[in-house]
Amino acid sequence: MARPGKGTGGEVKEKPRAVTRRPQLFHVVLINDDYTTMEFVVHVLETLFDKGPAEAYRIMMEVHTRGRGVCGAYTFEVAETKVEAVHELARVEGFPLRAGIEEA
Repeated sequence: MARPGKGTGGEVKEKPRAVTRRPQLFHVVLINDDYTTMEFVVHVLETLFDKGPAEAYRIMMEVHTRGRGVCGAYTFEVAETKVEAVHELARVEGFPLRAGIEEA
């Protein structure tokens, strides 16, 4: 037991509680075009976004029919990296596939 009057004037010091917040998330969105093959979009979803074949096919069909499809929700830095990886892989393979970031 602490003795009063030594160092703190008899008062107990309390540490301020750290308030933790979840980071804001951003969606990575694939944009449809007329040249990128469906197989390549599925490949991108499976390799870069770790989607299973069924989920990758579902998202690819959403991109194909609705013009865009959400690949996942990430922190801004991770989303930015994913978009750059999509653009680089598409460029290497000769496709004009585009991806973007929007607030979740």
